[in-house]
Amino acid sequence: MDVSGGSGQPRSGSDESAEPHAGPPVTGPARPGRPPNGGTGHPDPHARQAPDPDGTEQAPATPGDGSTEKGPHDSGTGDGTDSGPYVPGTGPETGPYVPGDGTDSGPYGSGTGTEKGPYVPGPDPRTHARSDGGGPERPPRRPREPGGGLLMGRPFGVPVYVAPSWFLVAALITWVFGGQLDRVLPELGAARYLVSLFFAVAFYASVLVHELAHTVAALRFRLPVRRIQLQFFGGVSEIEKEAETPGREFVLAFVGPLLSLVLAGVFYLALLPVEPGTVPGVLLAGLMISNLIVAVFNLLPGLPLDGGRMLRAVVWKITGKPMSGTVAAAWVGRALAIAVLIGLPLLTQAGALGSDAVDNVGMDTVMDALLAAILAAIIWTGAGNSLRMARLREHLPELRARNLTRRAVPVETDTPLSEALRRANAAGARALVVVDPEGTPLSLVREAAIVGVPEHRRPWVAVSGLAQDLTDGMRVSAELAGEELLDALRATPATEYLVTEDTGEIYGVLSAADVERAFVKAMARPS
Repeated sequence: MDVSGGSGQPRSGSDESAEPHAGPPVTGPARPGRPPNGGTGHPDPHARQAPDPDGTEQAPATPGDGSTEKGPHDSGTGDGTDSGPYVPGTGPETGPYVPGDGTDSGPYGSGTGTEKGPYVPGPDPRTHARSDGGGPERPPRRPREPGGGLLMGRPFGVPVYVAPSWFLVAALITWVFGGQLDRVLPELGAARYLVSLFFAVAFYASVLVHELAHTVAALRFRLPVRRIQLQFFGGVSEIEKEAETPGREFVLAFVGPLLSLVLAGVFYLALLPVEPGTVPGVLLAGLMISNLIVAVFNLLPGLPLDGGRMLRAVVWKITGKPMSGTVAAAWVGRALAIAVLIGLPLLTQAGALGSDAVDNVGMDTVMDALLAAILAAIIWTGAGNSLRMARLREHLPELRARNLTRRAVPVETDTPLSEALRRANAAGARALVVVDPEGTPLSLVREAAIVGVPEHRRPWVAVSGLAQDLTDGMRVSAELAGEELLDALRATPATEYLVTEDTGEIYGVLSAADVERAFVKAMARPS
């Protein structure tokens, strides 16, 4: 759902209507550092200097004219309710925590991993202001690797991680498979656990092949893949964007189970010449059966499984609406979770899954019920996350840089903070851009840094000491919206960004906190 900004004029925060704001109106574009009415923006050298508390003298605050350039009318808090002067730090610094780590699309995998949300920027915890006006202690850095466990390699340029939970499930597989080997090959003795460990590693290697099938298909469709993670209940390929067509969505989901079926066939063919009752025979049979189970389980038509994504693609194709496909597949997934919770213990107790039927309730029955409960909870949660992420993607177009940008006042490097704030209040602005004498933006004064300076010190603190130097990643276009806007902010985490027109003219300053609040507000609206 693409929600435009109405008339195309800048709006404040994330409010729905262009409400009037306090402060004198901006009657036309003003060049950065070129105040109208003949002002120069420089301190007056003939003015009387005020003594510094430390005994030194500084250039006094020069009465300005409140000039600003053409830009947005800003509310400061993103809710369109601001009507008073610019008081840094009076609004909430951040909105509620929004889960997510930067991926837009849910996992494709042989397991039932949780779906991830998009990156929603907030104030960067890695930079903070010094109360003496000395500026940030550390500049922001590019985000590190996504992490998620032990890095095993980068096939096709995609990092593969083994989560700590994998070692738990590897130990569990080793113990369970070792008990089965004791009945089939009792002569192995304690060595059966080494064979079982080899089976656990080989099985998860098969899971990795399943995930790589999703990854290769995604890269073929030019969809970025953040990482592959092997975890307790299988693997997850975190694809950062959604497929553009239902056909691609279907292919992207189907290739994983298809590769698992191919692996099951390969192990079956390799098993034919091998003598039964031997270690190679048992291992090949176990890998054949396990890959067959992975394929069949993932083909079940409910989210978050691959079969659910295939069902979503089919409904999407029929209705022409991705959201309809998600709703249908998610509710089928929830029904599937209930079926697993009730049906798996009953089938096991009845002997339908290959074990002997039992009439009494023993430890095996309790373990089967526990496993069914865990699987059902994961499927139910994954289906709910899929619905939530679909609603999120539906509201993403509402996040527009032009609508969320704060009006900014250009000030030169030696401008005292008190004077800069006076100019901002006079212009109804809520951001400060440090410019050179030619009006070229150099840095952004961070709101958190202003809050750290006591009011009585502000006349003797220059704005340059509170500013963060502009990097290429901190300049964003006013035309960015939705996923493109979030991708741009994710590439360079910061608290503020300079928003410019396509012509290079300064439009204003975008606060990461405003984006986060607008995101939460959009998510609260009904679909």
